[in-house]
Order: sequence, then structure tokens, then C-alpha cells
Amino acid sequence: MKRVAIVILNWNGASFLKRFLPGVIADSSHLARIIVADNASTDNSVALLISDFPQVEIIKLDRNFGFTGGTTFCC
Repeated sequence: MKRVAIVILNWNGASFLKRFLPGVIADSSHLARIIVADNASTDNSVALLISDFPQVEIIKLDRNFGFTGGTTFCC
């Protein structure tokens, strides 16, 4: 069991996930769980995660709680 987690808070950041998440996965997935907490995105972030990054765990928040609220709910 991995004892470390990388939590990425996301809101409508599909383009950033597509660009930067592959590097996070390549460099860290053997050491840590990778979790994306989605702050109720209205873009295709969640669909992108499901289709392109199935190894990433997703926490889907039901509304945008902002940065502080989003990190509180995910951890």
C-alpha cells in the first residue's frame, strides 16, 4: 500500500491535466497514489480523467468549493 498521495485540485483544467498529468504519473505513480479532486468542473475534465488516465483516482465534488474548500473535502 502506498503511504503517500499526490492530490491535485482541479476546476475546468482539462487542458492542464492533459498537458501536465502524464509527467506526474510517469515520475510519481510508483511512489504515490495520484488523486484529482474535481471542483465541479463544467469542461470535460472528469471525462478526460476517466478515458485517458484510468490509474488516477477521482473525487468528484458536487459544487465548486474553491481552493480551501476543495482541499478540505478531498483529504
